[in-house]
Amino acid sequence: MRFTDYIKDRLTAVVVYTVAAAVIVVFMRAFRTPNELICAVMLIMALAACIICAWDYLRRQRFYNKLVNDLNALEKKYLISEMIENDDFLEAGLLSDILKTSNKSMCDNVAFYKHENAAFREFIELWVHEVKLPVSSLALMLHNSGSDNKASEQLRRIDSCIDTVLYYTRCDNAEKDFMIKENSLKALVRNSVVKCREDIQLNDISLDVDIPDVTVMTDGKWIEFILVQLISNSIKYKSGERDSIIRISADEDDDRITLRFYDNGIGIQESDLPYVFDRSFTGENGRIRSKSTGMGLYIVRNLCEKLGHSVSAASKQGEFTEIDIIFGKNKFYLK
Repeated sequence: MRFTDYIKDRLTAVVVYTVAAAVIVVFMRAFRTPNELICAVMLIMALAACIICAWDYLRRQRFYNKLVNDLNALEKKYLISEMIENDDFLEAGLLSDILKTSNKSMCDNVAFYKHENAAFREFIELWVHEVKLPVSSLALMLHNSGSDNKASEQLRRIDSCIDTVLYYTRCDNAEKDFMIKENSLKALVRNSVVKCREDIQLNDISLDVDIPDVTVMTDGKWIEFILVQLISNSIKYKSGERDSIIRISADEDDDRITLRFYDNGIGIQESDLPYVFDRSFTGENGRIRSKSTGMGLYIVRNLCEKLGHSVSAASKQGEFTEIDIIFGKNKFYLK
């Protein structure tokens, strides 16, 4: 808080005080008051005004400078109301009461929407579990009746969409369901491929898997879900101009293991590449393929971050797409 700003804020009071002093001088001269007395009165009034102004400025400067410093030091700015000290001037107390009342109202509002959100998530999870029962029954009925593969494929797609909804509702709190331990990367990839086996066969996709016998520290269930999402994306965006290939491989370095997921589908436009992991972003491919939701890669990145892995994408439109998942090595665990 600068003194010039303080004076500008009280410019009206300064003008009124100056005019009042001038009027007093005029009246004192009209009553033929000696000049020495007039000067003494004006000097006392000016000195009193300066003392009051300086005292008021210093206490306000101390209060507001401390308030700004505390605000800058806080990571959660909304807690500033707890840092305010009720100083010995009226505005400090009023500001403290206003901020605390506002903060309480904000907390009540956030708590209400958190409760609503939690109730909605609980309903979605319940709905998913309920709808999975008839889906499983239909799958069994189709299998027993020997129905055509097209109906089974559509049913698998429905089941996959239901799983995506369930995992999305849980992904913000997925760490509560994590079980991090050593997992065979080859087994994780194999299990994911088996889950998508019929879709891969129906879409006539060649699969090339080259995974060394390595272990990664991760949660197997969530990683398999991530891999199924990547396989589903490759099937969804396959190219109709050439034979489709999905190639899954892994490289091991001193401090990391990189899982590479490659397909020769329609690829991603260069301008869209930085945004493919953003929520609901569909880009140019989303206009070509209307069934795109923009949620698959968002969930993949979200889960990878919570698991402590990093994920990146590289692509060339019309040629290929490659998704890399990097698993760090737990050197402490190996000692």
